[in-house]
Amino acid sequence: MPSKEISTYFKATENRQTRDDLKRAIELVGDRKIAIDCGCGSGSDIAFLRSKQFQVHAFDIESEAIERCKRRFGSDKNVWLSQSTFDAFTYPSASLIVADSSLCFCPENKFDEVWHKITRSLLPGGIFVGSFVGCEDTMAGPNYNKEAYWPDVLVVSESEIINLFRGYRIESYTEHKSLGVGPDGEHQSWHRYAVIAQKI
Repeated sequence: MPSKEISTYFKATENRQTRDDLKRAIELVGDRKIAIDCGCGSGSDIAFLRSKQFQVHAFDIESEAIERCKRRFGSDKNVWLSQSTFDAFTYPSASLIVADSSLCFCPENKFDEVWHKITRSLLPGGIFVGSFVGCEDTMAGPNYNKEAYWPDVLVVSESEIINLFRGYRIESYTEHKSLGVGPDGEHQSWHRYAVIAQKI
């Protein structure tokens, strides 16, 4: 059963504004509009992708996320939903993989396996769009509440990201640092690396 903090997060992000990186990424995708949404949450990216005629395979570890998405997209035959972890999900061939604010919850000892699956599932010329957590993020520090949220937090460095994307052409790479208030009302420091990359 998800915590009240996770439920609050899902409610707050259900209709969030589409990020510019995702808008840009879909412009790079060719005619085959098949997407995987990794850690789909309550489905804001699914809704955007469907508005752009993508078929969407989406998964999340949380049952509440999948139930919310079923209520929104259960009658849509071009949306496939799975409750799954990153390593257990069966990745279909795709022209777009979306992993925003989600890969950080992949256990570190599973990440190499997961990244191999992601890369293998992308069609030649396919696009990855997503973000990674840096060392100055609240989630990387001692004040992150692992009992209320997800216990595994994968923190990466800039050099590690560069190594990940060998075999890709980087279309956009941005380091974001900001201070603000999270969905739970708590002060938060964000440190993220946002990447759009095309598989060569």
